[in-house]
Amino acid sequence: MGRILGIDFGSKRVGLALSDVGRIIAFPYKTLHYRSSSDLFERLVSLIEQLEVGKIVVGLPLGMKGQRTAQTIKVEKFISVLEKSLSVPVDLIDERLTSTEAIRSLQRQGYKPSRDKGLIDETAATIFLQAYLDSFSSS
Repeated sequence: MGRILGIDFGSKRVGLALSDVGRIIAFPYKTLHYRSSSDLFERLVSLIEQLEVGKIVVGLPLGMKGQRTAQTIKVEKFISVLEKSLSVPVDLIDERLTSTEAIRSLQRQGYKPSRDKGLIDETAATIFLQAYLDSFSSS
């Protein structure tokens, strides 16, 4: 079965969240800063094997009215390459407003998120991964 890895894809950073083995709780894992897509995919493949990931959930950045945006297209391309690089299933989840929610959550905890953008990305990935996990526990 394996853990589920949440990925908040960005053009400079990728925020990662990881589920527990029972796939009940999501927690922030790390931020990957990368210079090239080949570097990113090499590191992701290694992490996925090391962490025994059984599924990946990628946040899909839709516009506020649900429309595709330039960033949506970039993420779709990333997902396409990811699916070709791995034998692990990939699901998508709407990530609208998760960065805003992440900033507010971090501020409530006393962090200054403007100083650590990676922390925002990890937290956003955690928020949408937890929503994904919760969607299965309530059904």
